[in-house]
Amino acid sequence: MILALLLTALPQDAGTGGAPAPAQASPANATAEAPSAGSPATASAARAGITQARAWLLGHQNQDGSWGHWRNPGPYDGGWSNRETHRAWQAATTGLAVIALADAAEGADDITAAASWAAWERGVDFLCRRAAAIQRPSDWDTDNVWAYSYGLTAMTDAARRPRLALPGQEQRRAAVARAGRELLDRLAAYQTPFGGWSYYADESLAQRPYWTTSFLTAVNVLGLLEARALGWPVDAERLRRAVEVVKRCRLPNGAYTYTAGLFPSPGGATNIDQVRGSLSRIQVCNLALWRAGQEGFDTGVGAAELRTGLEQFYAEHRFLDLAYQRPIPHEAWYYNSGYFYFFGHYYAAGVIEQLPADERPALAPRLWRHLLKTQQGDGSMWDYAMNEHGRPYGVAYALSALARTTPPAPTGPATGRSR
Repeated sequence: MILALLLTALPQDAGTGGAPAPAQASPANATAEAPSAGSPATASAARAGITQARAWLLGHQNQDGSWGHWRNPGPYDGGWSNRETHRAWQAATTGLAVIALADAAEGADDITAAASWAAWERGVDFLCRRAAAIQRPSDWDTDNVWAYSYGLTAMTDAARRPRLALPGQEQRRAAVARAGRELLDRLAAYQTPFGGWSYYADESLAQRPYWTTSFLTAVNVLGLLEARALGWPVDAERLRRAVEVVKRCRLPNGAYTYTAGLFPSPGGATNIDQVRGSLSRIQVCNLALWRAGQEGFDTGVGAAELRTGLEQFYAEHRFLDLAYQRPIPHEAWYYNSGYFYFFGHYYAAGVIEQLPADERPALAPRLWRHLLKTQQGDGSMWDYAMNEHGRPYGVAYALSALARTTPPAPTGPATGRSR
């Protein structure tokens, strides 16, 4: 899931319970092998993690303003992707990075904020030039949709930042609005007949893909809602159909099916559509339906469902830990992949933001622990080896999740500054 799911599709029979389960010990009693667990993290530890992650992103921006690159392929990276695939991943990674830097800059001191905003501007400019221009990589590969999805997410995020309303930002503000509208058009061209989005095409001769996923559709529901709030042209019927796709994927136990179908089912006992295989999808799909519900859609997801999904995420988190940094997609229990990890935490932070303020102090530290335990000595985080995309998207997801859920440090009496 971006890149996360950016990567590689679930084998089609796995979504219906047809593929064999991984040959491991009983999943019900599985314990996390890596990363290590511990007590809930403190706010001071989270702030230190933010500082390290932000420094890593600032130190790894490409000269053209982007993050990520096709350099340094791993053992599974060179056999199927092409240059346009990597351009799509690069644009999506850059979208996440500019969101993360903006989230972190709003709580930083003057010097750090200035560096973050300067990098943010270069990244936003890159997206305005490149995101909507990404082409379909091949007849079956539609990873370009990830560029459109996180490009739109980044454009709507940029458009609502006070930074873009400052004097001197007029040209960039116009470019953001123009790119946002172009990305809406690109997404419309790839909305499936079912009403949602995916990143591969089942029928190689069809221009408009048919395969539809719950999670990428949920990402785009959130983007469409933000675009509509900005007054950008969002087709009401397209949005309605997308919301219905996510809603249809929801199962009675709170899980969401990976693939949208006419008859959603959890499949076999160790299938990806069980709760333990749906932990990250639950967060983004619940968040999308919650937000749609706030806009008048009948979604059936309220605050109680957000809480339940978050508790499922924490209670069954070991299954994300077991998949973390595994080199083969969907090789862990319940077909979890390494690249589910930070995607899920990013949207779990979004869920925490929607819950009442008095509940967040008990929920956020549990999220911080699962993020900070992955941070390496250089400040980076990664959940899947993927050329030079894996670290920047991992850091961006994690930095944004930390920045949006961590309170500022107590103000010092001498300086009046929080950091």
